[in-house]
Amino acid sequence: MLVIASVFVSTLLIILGLRAEVRFRYMLVFTSLACLAVTLVLAHGMTSPLREMTAAARAMARGDYSRRVRATSRDEVGQLATAFNRMAADLEAVDRHRRELVANVSHELRTPISALHAVLENMVDGVQKPDPDTLGLALTQTARLGRLVSQLLDLSRLDSGAVPLHAREFAVQPFLSALATETGAAALGSDVRFRVDVSPPELTALADPERLHQVVTNLVANACRHSPSGGTVSLYARRDEGPGSLRLEVQDEGPGIPHGERGRVFERFTRGGESSSADGGTGLGLAIARWAVDLHGGDISVAESSHGCRIRVLLPGDSA
Repeated sequence: MLVIASVFVSTLLIILGLRAEVRFRYMLVFTSLACLAVTLVLAHGMTSPLREMTAAARAMARGDYSRRVRATSRDEVGQLATAFNRMAADLEAVDRHRRELVANVSHELRTPISALHAVLENMVDGVQKPDPDTLGLALTQTARLGRLVSQLLDLSRLDSGAVPLHAREFAVQPFLSALATETGAAALGSDVRFRVDVSPPELTALADPERLHQVVTNLVANACRHSPSGGTVSLYARRDEGPGSLRLEVQDEGPGIPHGERGRVFERFTRGGESSSADGGTGLGLAIARWAVDLHGGDISVAESSHGCRIRVLLPGDSA
């Protein structure tokens, strides 16, 4: 474009100069000046996105990720401007996520810390005696802090991709039975009962037991919190349709998850249903479960159920 414009202006001036019988040396000077002016104008327009990118990069260094660059062409500079805008949008999203993560973590930590501080302060001031009930309340808040810290460590491993997958074959029935026993011993669901249903009983899975334990533990903990007193949490394991797949399901008897929230419950710090921070949930369990299932190349979703909430996990590679 620059070459064509310069040649066109030069040719036009030469023709006009010849018709006006202008001397060649004057014609050469005017033609050179005109070509230089055209070059400066076009070059200024072509380098405008580069100057905008420079200003936007300086703004990003100050923490402003809202600046964008106008892509005025489809050449290499225009492609660079488009890539720069995409990068700026990604950085803005990462920065927004970081701010939300800090705010959410601060909120989640403040609640148990405040409750624990109040309990200890009352005991120090003599308002409450260090009886088993009071110490149990302090222990509950301490356990909640421990769960939150553990989940945050899992999220850091998730973001860094530093968790390897060690898959091996194991029997599903003993695995789920032991997990239900551990959950009952931890009193996550108070008087909630557990039912394990594995068909066929000799069903085996090819997966990482530690990561799968993490998935099912989070699902069972959520089911216990949302189940009514005396309710039942059911764990199902089946061979899914098609070769080499396993279907795990955790069913509770709670209020369930509304259809509009089923896609969001697997996001960080999102709680499904009517739960709140008062129930001890952090909004991280399902996000960690989805991450562990993704490591296996599987899928996790909220399945249809006539009552309560049913979370379904599909894993490839069952060797039963």
